[in-house]
Amino acid sequence: MLTFSKGGAPVKKRLFITNLLKEATSFALRGSNICYNFSIPDNLWHVDADEGQINQVINNLVINARQAMPKGGEIVVTAENIILTEDNKLPVCAGRYVKVAISDRGIGIPQKDITNIFDPYFSTKPEGSGLGLTTVYSIIKAHAGHISVESELSRGTSFYFYLPASSRQRVRVQKKEPDRDFNKKVLLLDDDEFVLLVAGRMLEKFGCNVDFAVDGNLAIKKYREAMEENVPFDLAIMDLTIPGKMGGREALAEIYKIDPAVKAIVSSGYSNDPVMSTYREYGFKGVIARPYTLEELQRVLTMVLDS
Repeated sequence: MLTFSKGGAPVKKRLFITNLLKEATSFALRGSNICYNFSIPDNLWHVDADEGQINQVINNLVINARQAMPKGGEIVVTAENIILTEDNKLPVCAGRYVKVAISDRGIGIPQKDITNIFDPYFSTKPEGSGLGLTTVYSIIKAHAGHISVESELSRGTSFYFYLPASSRQRVRVQKKEPDRDFNKKVLLLDDDEFVLLVAGRMLEKFGCNVDFAVDGNLAIKKYREAMEENVPFDLAIMDLTIPGKMGGREALAEIYKIDPAVKAIVSSGYSNDPVMSTYREYGFKGVIARPYTLEELQRVLTMVLDS
């Protein structure tokens, strides 16, 4: 529903979809009577995609396939690199794409329902909400891709989705020694101790002096004290959601009153939150979706601190 009501624009990063396909499929089928097989080449192209949203696409399609085989069966997941020319018959631009197929050998979909399955609230299952495939369609469309379906009663169903291949070259960051020593004072806001530990160590690896806050009120207090003591923070990295307490969006609004020149990065594991896709409208200078790598953190730090 976030995707429909609040935009849900994807927060894209360069993604190797093979790992996501395998992990999401095995997770969705855990404890079921369904087996699965993968046919994915080693040289599959990367895509620029929102990891959380594409995980949702795979999860929904695999669950649909599982429900189509109540007595058990097999799901086959395939992926391939394809190049679509100008005369292709799909409603997408010409170029390089990664094509993914998720196929089952279940009950199939009646032909009279095929054209309606992506419509909101349309479902062939009595207990279905009719939003699963609509969400899938919306996500793929927001990624400038395409999804289609083929089905035959009692023979099974195949969903195909296409995602544009990444045009970005991989930027390698040395793992032992970071390319850059930022030497900045950073305020890190998050209520998860594990996130604070890991993100703190990553920032220290870049030569940063890190202070921590577990809620928005504490972040505001520490920021104000640092300004008063004339040792201000160069940067704040703020989690959006702190259950039961003030989160990053509200805290940043108060910090702006203290320091209109504040540089803040929004970080969250919930990429569907509208703040993640329109972060500048809320005063943030950068965005990074969790979990993130040293390479991704260095890129965002460089962009924000050099701006």
